[in-house]
Amino acid sequence: MFLIFGWRTKAQLLGTVLMACRVCGQPGNLLVVREVTRLSLFFIPLIPIRTKYVVRCANPYCGAGTGVSADEARRLLATGAGSTR
Repeated sequence: MFLIFGWRTKAQLLGTVLMACRVCGQPGNLLVVREVTRLSLFFIPLIPIRTKYVVRCANPYCGAGTGVSADEARRLLATGAGSTR
């Protein structure tokens, strides 16, 4: 009997926020992204293992991602201009 398992991470765009990047300092759009890693069995995703919230710079030269907490991601989306849900 074979047991095929693995994990996969999918990113979901929660919205955009207009502010300065924490890494490069350039003002512009930052993408608020939720990344969910799930354990899969026979290529069927079953159990979420880890959920991360990341703020990514939309600047093509930077593109840096900074990890934030779930509360901070919600706060950024609630107060940020240009939020898309």
